[in-house]
Amino acid sequence: MKNRVDQIIEHFKLEPHPEGGYFKEIFRSQNGADFNDENQNIKGFRNYLTGIYFLLTGDSFSAFHRINQDESWHFYLGTAITIYVIEPDGNLITHQLSNELDTEFQITIPANHWFAAKVEAPESFAFVGCNVAPGFDFQDFELAERETLTSEYPQHSALIKELTR
Repeated sequence: MKNRVDQIIEHFKLEPHPEGGYFKEIFRSQNGADFNDENQNIKGFRNYLTGIYFLLTGDSFSAFHRINQDESWHFYLGTAITIYVIEPDGNLITHQLSNELDTEFQITIPANHWFAAKVEAPESFAFVGCNVAPGFDFQDFELAERETLTSEYPQHSALIKELTR
């Protein structure tokens, strides 16, 4: 696994991501718009669409976070990745993303939903792509604080403890 992971990191020039894993922005639309959306908390100019490569290894995880936009994930290489989504009402949705027919190849996480991800096989990796619309900006990104998220969703405390830093 390590050799393939290193190859992917080097080939695509991936860098560490604040939520865990590695990423590289690969697309940012040239055009965009000024937003003043109080419901989604998007203010200011955003490109219409952004895209990244994202690599997650079995010895790490993508910590619970949320963004102000919808985010679509699509699978490229590796083994299954589980994506956990906590809806605002506390309902937990679990997605299995891979290239196996009994899983999903692509999913979209709605704006303002907490989500985290991990690779199911500890000695493996998952290489995926993510697209965000309106385009991603780090000012729209919020990394969960364990205590705050646990107090809001105590029914998921074990999962939150596992997938926060």
